[in-house]
Amino acid sequence: MPKFVIEPELPGAGQLSPQQLQAVSQTSCGVLRKLGPEIQWVHSYVTQDKIYCIYIAPNEALIREHASQGGFPANRISEIKSMIDPTTADV
Repeated sequence: MPKFVIEPELPGAGQLSPQQLQAVSQTSCGVLRKLGPEIQWVHSYVTQDKIYCIYIAPNEALIREHASQGGFPANRISEIKSMIDPTTADV
């Protein structure tokens, strides 16, 4: 199943309190339960003005539906084509 990086622009994301991040997570999980098992949230990285989210889904349309139902911006959605890390160098 394809994996995607979603880049919602959220000015001040890095200043969100643990309670605010928990609320965002709870909203996301609630929408995921409604949409069914085809879409999965892997994890997210919070930076100053964005939250980079990794999702597994059959297509971009389902990710956009998640964003719409949750009230989240989805400024950019990119399908992950491959992954590299330091072990990639060790062939």
